[in-house]
Amino acid sequence: MILSPRYFLSILALLLLSNPILHAQDISPVPVPTASQLAWQDAELVAVFHYDLHVFDEEKYVQSKNRITPIPDYNIFNPEQLDTDQWVKSVKEMGAKIAILTATHETGFAIYQSDVNPYSMKALKFQEGKGDIVKDFVESCRKQGIEPGIYIGIRWNSFMGVHDFKVQGNSEFSKNRQAYYNKMCEGMVEELTSRYGELAIIWFDGGAHGPKQGGPDVQGIVERNQPNALFYHNLDRADIRWGGSESGTVPYPSWGTYHTPSWFANRGDSINFRPIKHGDPDGQYYIPAMSDAPLRGYNGRHEWFWEPEDEDHIYPLENLMNMYYNSVGHNSTLILGITPDDRGLVPDADVQRLKEFGEEIHQRFDNPLISAVPDKKGTLQSTSSKALKINEVVLEENIEFGERVRKFVLEGKVNGKWVNLYEGTLIGHKHIAKIPEVEIKAVRLKVLESKGEVKLKSLKAFLN
Repeated sequence: MILSPRYFLSILALLLLSNPILHAQDISPVPVPTASQLAWQDAELVAVFHYDLHVFDEEKYVQSKNRITPIPDYNIFNPEQLDTDQWVKSVKEMGAKIAILTATHETGFAIYQSDVNPYSMKALKFQEGKGDIVKDFVESCRKQGIEPGIYIGIRWNSFMGVHDFKVQGNSEFSKNRQAYYNKMCEGMVEELTSRYGELAIIWFDGGAHGPKQGGPDVQGIVERNQPNALFYHNLDRADIRWGGSESGTVPYPSWGTYHTPSWFANRGDSINFRPIKHGDPDGQYYIPAMSDAPLRGYNGRHEWFWEPEDEDHIYPLENLMNMYYNSVGHNSTLILGITPDDRGLVPDADVQRLKEFGEEIHQRFDNPLISAVPDKKGTLQSTSSKALKINEVVLEENIEFGERVRKFVLEGKVNGKWVNLYEGTLIGHKHIAKIPEVEIKAVRLKVLESKGEVKLKSLKAFLN
């Protein structure tokens, strides 16, 4: 029996209708994002709040020391004006769509009501041991339309003597403590992923080694309790990747695809993290880069936690805009670290800078001078009734279908002739092309190379 091509097409159509996401990915010429990865890149701006015992110890935070030195008295934790609504409002003013909270960090102290970790808010005099900042934070996020995420630090625990996933020592006692620690970590992940509703991301600080490496088995817990959350990260899976620095930037191009299902063991440490900075245009896995930096990282400092009299190290607006251009404008998501203080509030100076940052983004990019969407042939070209000066063009692919553009040129109509304004490779979720100021009556995008049919989204031109 000979089956016609029409028969095969009918079967394919039925498969696509029954599971459009799965089969669209199967037949795509390039890897495509999951719904969670797509939401992550559409968010563009994300906040991560660092809060731990360090905030209250009146000492400078030194990571190498704090990873191995327990805090003498956990009851220094006493944020008398705690207001997570104020935290979330501050980053909403910036334009963040996702906010993440450190449920545990390197001290090992858990800022929620844990049944498996006695070193938690249950032990505090503060709020009579009944406080749960994770709960407060998640509720504040939902109240203000922000997607919540939780950051879980299990790689280091100074209270329990855990460094780089391992309880220190070689005795039988140490081995028993390792088994206890692994079990406790699994219990905390169970609590944090099952008690607070749907979460946008579960972030394991420094990764999460699994049983093969002697660590806890957390991946399965996250996948069972939070099937729609981004998993970041272990040696087997990473839904996003670190961008290779804590500068809030990635270089161009920074492809959203990678050659292994996790970047964790393939970072390129000896070559300045080049693989994770640039990605792999021929990679089989969709793992977009994120660009992270603390808001208080200016002038030689790098403050993930609040310290008194440290406002001089808040990044100036100009620096934050440079991050935006070189993260969001380079196909990455920008994550800013926010530092609530010992009162339990984001300091006024930080709130003000976040507000200024959000306003500047709106001022620059809300009202394009020229804009265009793809025509029936999928090309982007716009015209203007009069000559306009521009110096920036924002390009977007429809990355629901993956990153298909491989080489392109921007052309502008100057004095009746088309001239080259800019050449590039990757567009992805968003690419901001800076060009010398030019007066044009039209602008167009020509794709010179692609993988499969090009799926463009928009072109917008500005004078900034």
